[in-house]
Amino acid sequence: MVVFKKIKCFEVVFTEPGKAYCGGEKVVGRVQVEVAEVTRVSAVRVLACGVAKVLWSKASQQEMEYLRYEDTLQVEDKPTDSDGSVILRPGNKYEYKFGFELPQGPLGTTFEGKYGCVKYWVKAFLDRPSHPPQEVQKNFEVVDLVDVNTPDLMCPIAAKKHKKMTCLLIPDGHISLSASINRKGFCEGDDICICADFENTCSRIVVPKAAIIARHTYLANGHTKVFTQKLCSVRGNHIISGMTDSWRGKSIRVPKLKPSILGCTILRVEYSLLIYVSVPGAKKIILDLPLVIGSSSSGFSSRSSSMTSQVSSEMSWVELNIPGTPEAPPCYMDIVRGDYRLESPTTPLLDELDSSCDSPIFMYAPEFKFMPPPTYTEVDSNKNNCVH
Repeated sequence: MVVFKKIKCFEVVFTEPGKAYCGGEKVVGRVQVEVAEVTRVSAVRVLACGVAKVLWSKASQQEMEYLRYEDTLQVEDKPTDSDGSVILRPGNKYEYKFGFELPQGPLGTTFEGKYGCVKYWVKAFLDRPSHPPQEVQKNFEVVDLVDVNTPDLMCPIAAKKHKKMTCLLIPDGHISLSASINRKGFCEGDDICICADFENTCSRIVVPKAAIIARHTYLANGHTKVFTQKLCSVRGNHIISGMTDSWRGKSIRVPKLKPSILGCTILRVEYSLLIYVSVPGAKKIILDLPLVIGSSSSGFSSRSSSMTSQVSSEMSWVELNIPGTPEAPPCYMDIVRGDYRLESPTTPLLDELDSSCDSPIFMYAPEFKFMPPPTYTEVDSNKNNCVH
């Protein structure tokens, strides 16, 4: 709301405040005006806009328009003069109603990024004779519906990689990994069930991990900026030399995310599931499985839950917590020095310290640290009972 000397109240109000609109829906609202003294208003105009903007320097900026709507509003049941103006009096609240339909799409979802954004707003202008126009603006949200139940997004995806390792130019075995997920499209709150196999024949201890990342691509005047961020992650057990490991039922939950933005020519928001192995002293071995994040779908959520239950029931008995079984031995991470502990999930993408924090380059016997023994003193219990 904007307050001026003669204008007591001037604001844009949506009929459904807080709603996220979709393509083809109607945005309805009103411009409210209240004056402090008798005021002649020649016109109240509205301008609705939706744009994608990319900017990181004066030479690198681009804009794409999704929506543009203009209209001049009238007060209902209020006669106008021959020039279209009206006289507003204090004590009354005047409402100028507006409504417009969003294009069928594709529309970019409302988004705020490091080098660009997608924004939608309604701006109202108050015109008065002999005065500069006064204006007020209010943003609204738009969500571009992405259907994750299309055949393309329901197909499973898989990848594999095999890398020969060296140490000081001497061959040092290999590391192999393969992974698959049952589909490509997911929604917020869904669990992504990962099937993966890892093999380590090199002399180093390696750590398998998985992470959901966001990749924002900005394009302007032939230049490109890419911003990548790790959103959440899970990890497996250390794999020592000559051993293998498998993930069956390992899952990672999709956090609260904006849907993928794929139809914009200057700004793209994409997601991936990275399944990778951290190798001390070497580059990570990474599998990149592309994801498409869509809008909520209750039907899919129930199917995802049932799939998760089914996969969990097929897990090996070794991974189940069966009552009455002996207590498990201490976790490797509980006995390794703190210097080698896992990074926080909120650290930057595939943590820059990742390669040095998980384990040393070669296998070694972990150093145990015990509490020092209590102080030992000798006391002669017969000293006070001696007979002189």
